[in-house]
Amino acid sequence: MPLLRPTGHWIRRNLVVIAGLGTLAYLILPNVVVLVFSFNKPNGRFNYEWQRFSTDAWSDPCGVADMCGSLTLSLKLAVWATIGATVLGTMIAFALARYRFLARGAVSSLVFLPMAMPEVVMAASLATLFLNMGVDFGFWTILIAHIMFCLSFVVTAVKARVMSMDPRLEQAAQDLYATPAQTFWRVTLPIAAPGIASGALLSFALSFDDFVITNFNAGSTVTFPMFVWGSAQRGTPVQINVIGTAMFAIAVLCVLAGRLAGSRRKRSR
Repeated sequence: MPLLRPTGHWIRRNLVVIAGLGTLAYLILPNVVVLVFSFNKPNGRFNYEWQRFSTDAWSDPCGVADMCGSLTLSLKLAVWATIGATVLGTMIAFALARYRFLARGAVSSLVFLPMAMPEVVMAASLATLFLNMGVDFGFWTILIAHIMFCLSFVVTAVKARVMSMDPRLEQAAQDLYATPAQTFWRVTLPIAAPGIASGALLSFALSFDDFVITNFNAGSTVTFPMFVWGSAQRGTPVQINVIGTAMFAIAVLCVLAGRLAGSRRKRSR
């Protein structure tokens, strides 16, 4: 009994930390499984059971027909969708946060509607629009659909940042005879940059990973998520695990680089 009391007290005191570590482990576990099975050499078509260690998939990541082509297409779509959604979303966020105009509340509600709407409903609605307009499904329909889907997330991130800005900083720049353009580029934009960057990164991840909206508006075009879904019906190649592991590693490195840059910036101050 004397040993149980200190143990129980330690658990109660660190319960939040334990729960956080458990949640983090639960989230990372699928990525660990993907990493482990990227070194597997299955006997059949399905990479669901461990057979033996092999680096064949890592030495030839494009060994599966059309996989790297679909990956390149998804990256291209994600980049252009990120640019379009970030530019449009940033302008909308500044307009909603800084200006008063007719039907401002209605516009704000319409902008955030895609975030609350089920993805399949938006996908079907866009597909119906393209069909009624007689547009051929392909790269451009996917790109327009991705921009429409990612726009709300950019507006949310940028608007929150803009509304938290101190207007006295811009007023101080104007008092120092800065022109409106100089005030925007040297004061407003650097302060809003973290919100813009977070919205852009979120747009890239959402566009690259999207399947439902893409499947409705792709036609015969095959992106990487669609390729993975189609491969799962016939047999999942190990190279898919290689691509997934590489993307996870790149994301972790980007986060670590951001943290390192932030810590260096704080030290320099």
